[in-house]
Amino acid sequence: MNPQSSVTLHTGNPMPVMGLGTWELTKNTAETVQAAFGLGYRMIDTSADYGTQPGIAEAIKRSGMDRSSVYLVAKIEETDDPYEATREYLDELQSEYADLMLIHRPPPKSAGEQLWRGLMRAKQDGLARDIGVSNYSAEQIETLIDASGEVPAVNQIEWSPFGHSEAMLKYCKERGIVIQAYSPLTRTTRLADDVLAGVASTYEKTPAQVLIRWNLERGAVPLPKANQRSHLEEDIDVFDFDMSSKDVALLTDLNERYSALGSLPYA
Repeated sequence: MNPQSSVTLHTGNPMPVMGLGTWELTKNTAETVQAAFGLGYRMIDTSADYGTQPGIAEAIKRSGMDRSSVYLVAKIEETDDPYEATREYLDELQSEYADLMLIHRPPPKSAGEQLWRGLMRAKQDGLARDIGVSNYSAEQIETLIDASGEVPAVNQIEWSPFGHSEAMLKYCKERGIVIQAYSPLTRTTRLADDVLAGVASTYEKTPAQVLIRWNLERGAVPLPKANQRSHLEEDIDVFDFDMSSKDVALLTDLNERYSALGSLPYA
């Protein structure tokens, strides 16, 4: 496994095993994303309410890379017209398509069946290569599948050793859904944990690197956020070691359903 490795979605399309999250990366977005490209990042995650889409478009332009070399993940909001919003956000990204378009969160009191049908139309028309969801429970995903017959390619959720759901992992594996992990570094709130530090010292790695590697070992696709070059370098330097099954289990046992946002909506 290396930064250019990919996982295969149930649609048959490849997706990088790791990406860069851009939430709150509104200062020097283009410069940060361009630096990430230079270090080997190829997947960039954004959303309309992040405010980073124009900067990402500028970074792609400056990099000189072909659009096909970049994997773009974008999101529609629960109040959007899904099809028109997809077109609008693609304009901001200066791209004809998104590699993956997600429903950012389920709307209140429903699973968002109409949003899902709109994304299905966007996919059919070539505006998105794949479609998925974010912050969804298994029950809400099943509602979408029952209503449409379309299985999401991805569920993007907050995911770390300190906060995850084995039931969700099992469900996603059964359905062929890939978990994308946002806030895999717990927004730095748990980096000083003693168990985590002990595992990190075993491999001569940092706690952040071990958290990212734990995701990779368990089949999740981490989307760490970084706005400093040193952190970009640190986060992607996770492909030169393997963790033992014992250490993976040790970290997994740290689970207390912790969330930097207060709760895990899918658990």
